[in-house]
Amino acid sequence: MYPYYENEWSVLPPELNRRFNPAFNITAIKQVLTEAVERVRMPTPMRLRDLIRQIRAARTAAEERSVVNKECACIRSTFREEDSVWRCRNIAKLLYIHMLGYPAHFGQLECLKLIASPRFTDKRIGYLGAMLLLDERQDVHLLITNCLKNDLNSTTQFAVGLALCTLGAIASPEMARDLAGEVERLMKSPNAYVKKKAALCAYRIIKRVPELMEIFLPATRSLLSEKNHGVLITGVTLIIEMCQNSPDTLEHFKKIVPNLVRILKNLILAGYSPEHDVSGVSDPFLQVKILKLLRVLGRNDPDASEAMNDILAQVATNTETSKNVGNTILYETVLSIMDIKSEGGLRVLAVNILGRFLLNNDKNIRYVALNTLLKTVHVDTSAVQRHRSTILECLKDPDVSIRRRAMELSFALVNSQNIRTMMKEMLAFLDKSDPEFKAQCSSKIVHAAERFAPNKRWHLDTLLKVLVAAGNYLRDDVITCTIQLISESTPQQAYITYQLWKALEEDTMDKQPLTQVATWAIGEYGDLLLTGNIDIDNDVFERPNEDKVIDVYQRLLWSPQNTPTTKQYTLLSLTKLSTRFPNSNHKIQQIVSSFCSNLHIELQQRGVEFTQLFGKYGHLRPALLERMPPMEPTSKEGEIQTNGDIESPETKVDDSPTRNINNDSNALLDLLGSDPSDMEIIKPSSTSIPIQPVSKSNNQDLLDLLGDLDLSPSIPPADTGLTLISENNNPTIPITNTNSNFLTGDFFNTNITNEKNVPMITAFDKNGLKITFSLEKIPDTNNTLSINVSATNSTLSNMTDFLFQAAVPRTFQIQMLSPSGTVIVPNGEITQILRIVNPNRNILKMRIRISYTIGGMAVQEQTEVNNFPNTIWD
Repeated sequence: MYPYYENEWSVLPPELNRRFNPAFNITAIKQVLTEAVERVRMPTPMRLRDLIRQIRAARTAAEERSVVNKECACIRSTFREEDSVWRCRNIAKLLYIHMLGYPAHFGQLECLKLIASPRFTDKRIGYLGAMLLLDERQDVHLLITNCLKNDLNSTTQFAVGLALCTLGAIASPEMARDLAGEVERLMKSPNAYVKKKAALCAYRIIKRVPELMEIFLPATRSLLSEKNHGVLITGVTLIIEMCQNSPDTLEHFKKIVPNLVRILKNLILAGYSPEHDVSGVSDPFLQVKILKLLRVLGRNDPDASEAMNDILAQVATNTETSKNVGNTILYETVLSIMDIKSEGGLRVLAVNILGRFLLNNDKNIRYVALNTLLKTVHVDTSAVQRHRSTILECLKDPDVSIRRRAMELSFALVNSQNIRTMMKEMLAFLDKSDPEFKAQCSSKIVHAAERFAPNKRWHLDTLLKVLVAAGNYLRDDVITCTIQLISESTPQQAYITYQLWKALEEDTMDKQPLTQVATWAIGEYGDLLLTGNIDIDNDVFERPNEDKVIDVYQRLLWSPQNTPTTKQYTLLSLTKLSTRFPNSNHKIQQIVSSFCSNLHIELQQRGVEFTQLFGKYGHLRPALLERMPPMEPTSKEGEIQTNGDIESPETKVDDSPTRNINNDSNALLDLLGSDPSDMEIIKPSSTSIPIQPVSKSNNQDLLDLLGDLDLSPSIPPADTGLTLISENNNPTIPITNTNSNFLTGDFFNTNITNEKNVPMITAFDKNGLKITFSLEKIPDTNNTLSINVSATNSTLSNMTDFLFQAAVPRTFQIQMLSPSGTVIVPNGEITQILRIVNPNRNILKMRIRISYTIGGMAVQEQTEVNNFPNTIWD
């Protein structure tokens, strides 16, 4: 028996302080002695647990920083002294400091030294430090490739596993290309542990460098023949990634569907296995992975889907649902059934599974079921409709996320057959819902009622209930939709006006949208409210009188709860009632005139203007305040049509404000990238004198503004009888052609008859702004064209500061008259006239620039018009 070394004089560390072993060689003994000497010579660093205790004991952030900085200084000093004994402990502390968010980059090289150590404990800390402290932007990243390659060839499986984990975590594209061959070799290893780690590493390499996929294809397919479940899971994960990245690989792996079906069937039919059993289910993790892969392989493939239909049905019917693992497998089964080309009966089974999930007490399962039904409701609506009552019950759930998903799913189930029942439930939900739901829910109710309303009266009643239930949380589009519906529902106008009056009279809460719609309707159809034939189903019917209506209006106008917008609605409505209520004119006039000194400028302006209608302009009041014509419904292009012809506004030249021509010209030249000294831009003129070329004394030809669009060499323009208005405000030259009187004749005549039927062209159509050109050949001329520019606004906001600019090649002359305005209201129009003179009868091309302000934002657009017909000059 060999004696033990005594603790008092032993130079061996505690882990080596054991019975003497003659197998120790001299080198090991020397290393132990050297480390023992270093332990004695150098002070022992703080242990990791002590550092954690000190940091947790810090009461302030400054105290914590002090502890960390002091320890980092000690760690740096040991690194400089090349302390190999305590390097592992120091790196462990440094990793903890890094996790707290403090800089620890100075330990990168020390991690490499630990990786190169022959001890597994050192390697483990070294590789962990490399994964946390290194990234591919660091130069140290290149030095670790050699260490990884050495450990990938190690005879110890745990060292190989460490290297594979690190490679998958920090592999750069260059490192992946260098070591992909080693990983592919390890995927064929007989060791299941190494094979599993290699497959996961290959998965990470493919995500970083997809072109390396072909290297791993042969080894990947062989993974499915393994019996080890860990290898099977990693193999299936790797195949899923390959199939999602490459269509060719997807076709290649569709051949393994029978193998996957067989593995899944064996898992279902397998008996109890303590190694893989989780709550009575055999390896649910592997089942979920296989179901995901089947979903990828069967998507848009009838043959592959047919091969997996039976096993999916078997999984859906045989899986235990009392435990959460069973619900997980069923959920993946449902996703697979809905994603592949499955049979109709199988889809119904999947929807029924989701319906059972809605009855589960677990909120997460109910949320997942609602979310999945919302994605599949458009695929099989009839199957989801069977669970409508359960879905509506979820609207009462205390969890806000479940209520939101249930609301969205409920609206997806609405159709023409169940519109009455569903709207009744949704209106009840709207009345009791939280404020965060009211805006979205009310808009969806309005949209559903617009699509599936059985009749006008039901539609109007539904919108009225929305106005009452939603309060101030209604969106503006609901107000406009309700007003339009009332306007176009002529037989129901008396009925809905009375209903709105009742809601307005009884409601004491602050509901601005209801007040706005009610006052608009009463102002338009107040006479019907008093004398119209109101068809009310209820026996309780009390028709209001004029004084009662005026009293309610007076309360609304002086209520501090009502917004200025609501008061504007009310004031206009009250003014209109002066023509509907003949006995209350004096009282209405007093109320309206009281707003002439209102502090709000909009209300004051309306008060002043409406008061004038009761004075010297009283004879105009009946005509100005007559009932609005019915609004026509929205056309299929989404533009609102109006009854009657739309009159184009007159083109006024003299009254339009003069723009700063030089500033606008320079702006356009900057846009075109040209020198302002060499180019001229034609701008709207502030005079009514037509254009004509300038005489040779003022020889300023129109230079080419379009660069490469110049169609011919520069030729002095011919004498066309028009004067040219210069950009430097030089005096204009009188008209030399006396054959045509432009001032009193056809120059400003917008009703010029075309010599040929030239079609209109669309010059610009974007973001709700549409600009069209109407081309008209001026009679008795062969080279002069009149272009009527029309700009229309199809948005819901005003376009202000509208400016239209145009540029043509130098061989043309152009004159732009002032536009009819600078503000385009919604569905409004601005017109402008352009005159183009083409002496050489070249092909016309034009570059235009548009600028305007909408919603407080300045917008600038530029485009080129090159689709002018070639026959316009014939």
